[in-house]
Amino acid sequence: MTKPTLLMKPRLLMKQLLPAVALTLGLLVAGQPAARAEGGEQLMASGSNVRDQASLQRGAKLFFNYCVGCHSLKYMRYSRIADDLGLTEQQVMQNLNFTGAKFDDPVISHMPAEDATKWFGKDPPDLSLEVSAKTADWVYTYLNTFYLDPKSPIGWNNTTLPNAAMPFPLWELQGQQTAVMKPGTDEVEKLDLAHPGKLTPAQYQQASRDLVNFLEYVSEPAALQRHDYGVWVVLFLALFTLLAYFLKKEYWKDVH
Repeated sequence: MTKPTLLMKPRLLMKQLLPAVALTLGLLVAGQPAARAEGGEQLMASGSNVRDQASLQRGAKLFFNYCVGCHSLKYMRYSRIADDLGLTEQQVMQNLNFTGAKFDDPVISHMPAEDATKWFGKDPPDLSLEVSAKTADWVYTYLNTFYLDPKSPIGWNNTTLPNAAMPFPLWELQGQQTAVMKPGTDEVEKLDLAHPGKLTPAQYQQASRDLVNFLEYVSEPAALQRHDYGVWVVLFLALFTLLAYFLKKEYWKDVH
């Protein structure tokens, strides 16, 4: 018995489309430029992992001790942080809440906007979606590329975001880096750690990774649940594919 003609056309069409699809995907991948900072250098790999709860807890501690004085997380509530990071209400209110907010309140900095504009020239941005907007690697590189700059009004500069208006909040931890310029230019060739901070370079890299990890979680808190759902979705699709295969085999067993 001959197979229906209608079944041959889709197969022929798929054979014609597959090379074109493969070529298109190859061009898209090859055409993606390597991620770079605004200063032009290659971004560092953050190695962030939102499934690492201990890292998220350390990152939250760093954010609330060094960042919340200027930056808000207006889309994140203290209660949500407690639920997602495995913390109790008491732990959050005693160790992460320094503004007098209530447990169900969003994370809002108490720095007045007019004071921020007077001191820094602009209101510090809300960091709720910072990692989503610029990627975890960009934020990680930014936190690792501050250096002393006597020409800057705030005394600091950054190779990732040149002439940034923000002073370096983590200098006590990392220390103070100085820039080595390329001969005959104003371009930064490398950064040297002139005055070490409280942490070793390896410890500071881990600390900045924890902070980036926390900000990545804040950018998309549902990612934690999505990973859990993903396992069940994959299992469902595998079971459905198996059932579909046996159904197809049974349906076409008399077709030769």
